[in-house]
Amino acid sequence: MPLWKVYHPVGAFTAEDKKKLAKQVTELYANIPIPKFYVVFIFEEMPKDSCFVGGEPHNKFVRFKIDQMARTTPGPVIREWWMRTLDEVIAPFVKDRGYDWEITIDETPFDLWSLHGELPPPFESVAEKRWVKENKASPYTITEKLPVNLVLAPGISDR
Repeated sequence: MPLWKVYHPVGAFTAEDKKKLAKQVTELYANIPIPKFYVVFIFEEMPKDSCFVGGEPHNKFVRFKIDQMARTTPGPVIREWWMRTLDEVIAPFVKDRGYDWEITIDETPFDLWSLHGELPPPFESVAEKRWVKENKASPYTITEKLPVNLVLAPGISDR
């Protein structure tokens, strides 16, 4: 799951803005692909004079705090690409409206996360592909934890 917490001034986003931003970001993650239901957004309004930057009130500031558990971003080049991609997606909601903003991403270990009591299946597994298709968490078997394109070469045996 990526969990997006968006801290913003009161009235910065309409209900339609929130829906549109959440949908656009969800599509980015769906293209990886991960199940769309992994993507969660929480918008938190900050009353006037409740945000301080450098010790001074800042009433035109939006903070995006993202917890990513489903995938990690390996290496500096992919991390830079991902951050720039996210900045492009959110720009119409912040930059183009005169807000200052900040994004941070924390990457929680995959094995310290569950959905509806189910541990998420491994990347590219049969179970994960089913979760993507059904867009919901459900129990899966040990066999469904195997990769979709499992190839056992000669000499490789079950350990």
